[in-house]
Amino acid sequence: MNKKSQEMKSKPLKTYSLEEITDKYIGKPGTPKREEFEIELRLDLLGAAIRQARKARNLTQEELGQLVGVKKAQISKLENSLTDARFETIIRVFKALNAKVNFNVELLNQTLKLT
Repeated sequence: MNKKSQEMKSKPLKTYSLEEITDKYIGKPGTPKREEFEIELRLDLLGAAIRQARKARNLTQEELGQLVGVKKAQISKLENSLTDARFETIIRVFKALNAKVNFNVELLNQTLKLT
């Protein structure tokens, strides 16, 4: 074993939390870059929820689009977070999927649940 390999074995690896990595590379909470990242993440999660619900209902994107009154491309864009869809369209998608939607709104350390 060479000297470098021995040194690597003797030093314990430092681990970092996801929060530490995000703070370092994206920015601290409240910064514009971090806020943009958080919004994109939420949109990605929303798109994944739409895709998961659609597949659970055994629907194609085209079939879901017909139920909602939009084209297949719009459903694809929603699932892949490639569009800033109107709130009304997102609600119609979940209604067509017969899915219950819950929203949490946080105000001054209070949580309000809207169903």
